[in-house]
Amino acid sequence: MKILGIGNAIVDVICKVDEKFLNQNGLTKGTMKLIFENEEFQSMLANLDIEKTISGGSVANSIVGLSQLGNKAGFIGKVSDDKLGSKYEDGLKSENVEYFYSKKKEELPTGTCLILVTPDSERTMCTYLGTAGKINENDVNGDVVKQSEMIFLEGYLWDEGEPKKAFEKAINSANKVAMSLSDQFCVDRHKPHFLDLVKNKLDITFANEQEIMSLIDAKDFKDVVDFGKNLKKLMVITRGEKGAISINGDEIIENGIEENLNIKDLTGAGDLFAAGFLHGNLNNLSTSESLNKGREMSSKVIQQIGARL
Repeated sequence: MKILGIGNAIVDVICKVDEKFLNQNGLTKGTMKLIFENEEFQSMLANLDIEKTISGGSVANSIVGLSQLGNKAGFIGKVSDDKLGSKYEDGLKSENVEYFYSKKKEELPTGTCLILVTPDSERTMCTYLGTAGKINENDVNGDVVKQSEMIFLEGYLWDEGEPKKAFEKAINSANKVAMSLSDQFCVDRHKPHFLDLVKNKLDITFANEQEIMSLIDAKDFKDVVDFGKNLKKLMVITRGEKGAISINGDEIIENGIEENLNIKDLTGAGDLFAAGFLHGNLNNLSTSESLNKGREMSSKVIQQIGARL
């Protein structure tokens, strides 16, 4: 297999809201909030009109993108044997992604992410992890990891206890490791651990500008460039309207953005950028060509509703 993703198996529920809704619910636009009780999640959802429901999760979105580009891809993520769990599995199989998890009836339901899209196309997420956050080392098939050229992990999945053990088992069995830092919320919550991963365990790190600056307590972006040069491993950073940049020792390559796009929803922009870049990396394209592929995939997904093409 070219690539195996390991991440939160989440069903995305997409709703359009106004700024007032975010303020009323104490949400910070553009970030992800964890909701720990299913009742709170259902209460928030009760007053909203659902635009679309689709199998999601950050790394799963990337893996689907990689499969659509013709790569043999697989995914590990924990769901329950419930209606949403079946929907999730069917969503992966319909995209030719091999699902390496045998679902059973769990104490918690399948995870759900409420994606709130404001009129400026920015997305704010409220995630009830459900059983997805209970992934453990027994859920990770070490043989499948070893037989994959690369694994792709998400910061959203990392947590103390059982998820950390699952992470460590995957990394220790892997041939090559890529990871997305996922969200500033995750970075701030797990900063020492993420810094150790970036410095010592990962071959490729994906982050946006906000996340990487928070990780290393940078005062400006020059600090990020200096950090990347000293790291001497591949870092790929998306910078919104400034495009993207890859840093690998002294090799620094910048990439602009597509102009004149009809942007409808920024959900999945980072996930599909990672899919395009990793496609290039896995198929021996140059770093510059890989950045172009990332830009192409990202540009496509933001011109539609939802995180998958």
